Amino acid sequence: MSKEKNPRRVADNEAMAKTRMLRTSPQKLNLVAAMIRGKKVDKALTDLTFSKKRIAGDVKKCLQSAIANAENNHNLDVDELVVAEAYVGKNLIMKRGRPRARGRFGKIVKPFSELTILVRQVEEQA
Repeated sequence: MSKEKNPRRVADNEAMAKTRMLRTSPQKLNLVAAMIRGKKVDKALTDLTFSKKRIAGDVKKCLQSAIANAENNHNLDVDELVVAEAYVGKNLIMKRGRPRARGRFGKIVKPFSELTILVRQVEEQA
């Protein structure tokens, strides 16, 4: 007597990967996520490899995880994968401060964000 298997959260031709606690603001992370949206995965990986943005390495790692999930868990063809969605969410914000002149306090916020990448298998049109 085991429990029923959980239903899939994504369609049969899709796979997903999520990275939490990325140490950058959601606004900066969204610039990198927008760079790969809608592209084929091999082109997206190339763009992330040669990007000058610091967070691009973590985005690349998340994309590689989504590709591995598609290949190993859902038996999808890697050559036909496209980045269907790449969206960013807020996470924790560490609040720090620095003493300023005349007894004041300069607020320093250190935001974290999370990234979700959804890859979809599309058949190539001839």
